[in-house]
Amino acid sequence: MAYEPLAIEDYGLIGDCSSCALVGRNGSIDWLCWPRFDSPACLAALVGTDANGRWLVAPEGHAAADTTVTRSYRDGGLVLETVFTNEAGSVALIDFMPINNPCPSIVRIVEGRSGSVAMQTELLLRFDYGSSVPWVTRLPADAGVVAVAGPMLVALRTAVRLDGERMATVGRFSVAQGERVAFVLSYGESHLPPPAAVDVDAALSRTEAFWKEWSDSCAYQGPHRAAVLRSLVTLKGLTFAQTGGIVAAPTTSLPEQLGGPRNWDYRYCWLRDATLTLIAMMSGGYYDEALLWRDWLHRSIAGSPDQVQIMYGIAGERTLMEWEVPWLVGYQGAAPVRIGNAAAGQLQLDVYGEVVAALHLSRQERLREPTYGWSLQVALVEHLAEIWQEPDEGMWEVRGGRRQFTVSKVFCWLAFDHTIKDCETFALDGPVEKWRTIRDTIHATVCEKGISQSKGCFTQAFGSEALDAGLLLIALTGFLPPDDPRIVATVRAVEHGLMEDGFVLRYRTESSVDGLPGTEGAFLACTFWLVDNYVLQGRYDEAEALFGRLLGLRNDLGLLAEEYDPRAKRLVGNFPQAFSHVGLINSAVNLRNRNVPARGESQPDQPAAAAA
Repeated sequence: MAYEPLAIEDYGLIGDCSSCALVGRNGSIDWLCWPRFDSPACLAALVGTDANGRWLVAPEGHAAADTTVTRSYRDGGLVLETVFTNEAGSVALIDFMPINNPCPSIVRIVEGRSGSVAMQTELLLRFDYGSSVPWVTRLPADAGVVAVAGPMLVALRTAVRLDGERMATVGRFSVAQGERVAFVLSYGESHLPPPAAVDVDAALSRTEAFWKEWSDSCAYQGPHRAAVLRSLVTLKGLTFAQTGGIVAAPTTSLPEQLGGPRNWDYRYCWLRDATLTLIAMMSGGYYDEALLWRDWLHRSIAGSPDQVQIMYGIAGERTLMEWEVPWLVGYQGAAPVRIGNAAAGQLQLDVYGEVVAALHLSRQERLREPTYGWSLQVALVEHLAEIWQEPDEGMWEVRGGRRQFTVSKVFCWLAFDHTIKDCETFALDGPVEKWRTIRDTIHATVCEKGISQSKGCFTQAFGSEALDAGLLLIALTGFLPPDDPRIVATVRAVEHGLMEDGFVLRYRTESSVDGLPGTEGAFLACTFWLVDNYVLQGRYDEAEALFGRLLGLRNDLGLLAEEYDPRAKRLVGNFPQAFSHVGLINSAVNLRNRNVPARGESQPDQPAAAAA
């Protein structure tokens, strides 16, 4: 029987702040892109079959009913320990990617805890997203093997005897109590010698110390601290250290509907996430990471304001051509598998508000001002003054045609509102009266055209009666007070019209607004926004209850995907999802403070950063 990927929630994340891997609770690494998050995968079984690449280390016959599996992260970091126990004994599999290693590597250590357990390893390297079979030769002194395909090289070093079987590299060994067996997989370039051997003990010590020091510096104190810290560590793991960019997720094409076609590449950085990510990082006291993210944002959007994109590559790349991979069958048959993202070329007016809110928040928190920060912001809002009345694809990147989306206009209002505040607060120059007139015009337009006359609530688009969970952001921007009847009616409409099993859908897909077939799960970030609206309205018990239900969706390692399928009771969408974890952090802070600052404004009791 062909190997099928596990349930999404059965995977864990390891990473080195340049790339990452997903490790199944069965001991199989089914997803690995090297040397960057957005590089072609060399282990791609997650969106295909074992023939597309995976690396298994597990007890022989590990799928037997008498084998139990437990797993956890060590010392608050991304060193993953999976313990297999069967009638022969118990072994721990310790997986990590060494921090600050000369070359990208994965270390897997098998430790005997009791008895003596027969083990197996099976490595199928398949470069170029599971398509290129490498040429494999032995390293000198039988220290392992080296695999080459074109410019790419991967070396596997171990004391275990390795053999070739059925186009795979396999090994069998036993581990008794107190014994350790190590495997090190390292990436290099094929025109250079294979990467040098890694000192396994030193690498483990260095990596655990890095993550312990980082997590110990978390400044968040309050309820749900463990969940907040795990989410912050996850965001750190999704950060490309060289540039400060944070990927939305490390995967592509994990489906929003099991078996369906709503499958997208999320290995890029979205402007939509900018302000909320800044808030989340600073809430944890991680101002260095917040500054690096803000600087990535500033560099990425630099240039002509009419060329601002909704997303960029992890170094600010702009060409993210989308294509479908014909040889991958998709996660559990959910095709297509897409590489790149065509939404990068869409017009989404809300990103202007997100960018300005992030720059405004950075000034409030006294983060170092970019050299051309204000001049770029002025250019952005001056361009927005010319285009804010145009229809766009909206914050959800719909592919069903442009519309006058209500939330897009609200974020246009936010861009002008915060730019005016920057002038007034920080003595910056600009045509304030002009901007004030545009801001007030947008506000009046939204309140006139974005409201359902029959229901008294805001709607997805002008002239539409459809709902959209993005409408929950209206109160969170400060556009209207939370007790305004139109806000109260909007929250009520979302509760009645967009909730399934107690979680919030983005919108009803049957409306065909997105131009796509199929359906999708409940969107976790939107459900966190409902928590925040409950806090704003003083509905604290309901906010706590909903937040608790969201925490219950995390897997055993504390990780969340983009969405949740209430019927299948499974996580769906790319995993782990930064936007979901950002929502968790910010809602926890809001619940603790019983306050939700307007988008781009500081938490009242949050200490400001020292000037950098």
